[in-house]
Amino acid sequence: MGRSAQPSPPVDLEVLDAYLNSEKSPAGSMGLSDLDGFLTGLVVGPEVVRPAEWMKLVWGEDEPEFETPEHADAVLGTIMARYNEILDCLDGDPETFDPVFWEDPEGAAIVTDWAAGFMDAVILRARAWAPLLDTEEGRAMMLPLLVLGAESDRPLFDVPPLPEAEIETMLAEGPELIVEAVLAVSDFWQERRA
Repeated sequence: MGRSAQPSPPVDLEVLDAYLNSEKSPAGSMGLSDLDGFLTGLVVGPEVVRPAEWMKLVWGEDEPEFETPEHADAVLGTIMARYNEILDCLDGDPETFDPVFWEDPEGAAIVTDWAAGFMDAVILRARAWAPLLDTEEGRAMMLPLLVLGAESDRPLFDVPPLPEAEIETMLAEGPELIVEAVLAVSDFWQERRA
């Protein structure tokens, strides 16, 4: 609706990934997979969060260093391009949503970093997320993200402990479960905004 019929080519994340893995990137900065989850959480969330606020969280405690102004533009521009790519996808063609997951040496997706990044976006606006997280249906919708994104240093939003076998199943089916959860959450907030 109002968008170009020609899909844009996928954002090239190579420069961003190389920077995030370099010594110039702050030690506490997000990796590519957590950043992708974080951006997705921002996009589907209940409130618009300005880049001036959330970009600080990407880097952790320290300021990023760049080789040149052009390098800074390339890295920061790629982050914003990926944000917009996720937004356009979930707005226009949600069935093509394709999260960026790490892979283990055997090629299996590692979903925990991505889910933790998503939960960082939720925590950033925890009060605004309450209408979803305070309902049984909402917690069920978010369960894969809540469980796979859980970290010991932050609250679990009252998720009951799950049997180890169920967590193992979630890890194995993580990519599909995460996509389903993101699309459901996106629909939930879009309906409320409408």
